Amino acid sequence: MTRRRGERGASAVEFALIVPLLVLLVLGIAEFGHAFQVQGTLSAAAREGVRAMALQNDPVAARTAVRNAAASLRPAVTNTQIVITPATCPAAGGSTNVRVSISYRMPYLTGFFGSGVNLSGTGVMRCNG
Repeated sequence: MTRRRGERGASAVEFALIVPLLVLLVLGIAEFGHAFQVQGTLSAAAREGVRAMALQNDPVAARTAVRNAAASLRPAVTNTQIVITPATCPAAGGSTNVRVSISYRMPYLTGFFGSGVNLSGTGVMRCNG
């Protein structure tokens, strides 16, 4: 194959035009995967917290269960990010549900797409199991 004299640098120019798009795509995939993992962790932590609250009727134990289940998150989940409603289960039990919601600001790994995104996890369970 012979190349014409005017086409010698064409492939280098084409590569230089495509590389930023490929890098952006790879970074986007990495950020999405991280956000998906954090969302799963928040959902699991909310389920653990609501389970502890429904069975023990102890908000402190529920918050501890949430923080332990979400121990891998950086920055860590704080008590102010955990909302328990109602604050205690009624003594009669009945059909009252308790809800644990976690609001979490996930910082991006690269900072290329901004500072972060707000994620949340929620768990609902009937009081007293």
